[in-house]
Amino acid sequence: MTQRLTRSRDKMLGGVCAGIANYFGWDPTMVRLGYVVLSLLSAAFPGILVYIIMWIVVPES
Repeated sequence: MTQRLTRSRDKMLGGVCAGIANYFGWDPTMVRLGYVVLSLLSAAFPGILVYIIMWIVVPES
């Protein structure tokens, strides 16, 4: 059985970061912090745009 990337029900905003953390077996808090840092270092706009696209595209679990 293959594992699929899905948005998590353990969500702060859209469940995207928690879904990524569940897929890789990581801590959701660390993924969220890493995403915020990466977004801020890239002038925030691309990070926000990617998050919104993933929120729409990735199915909910």
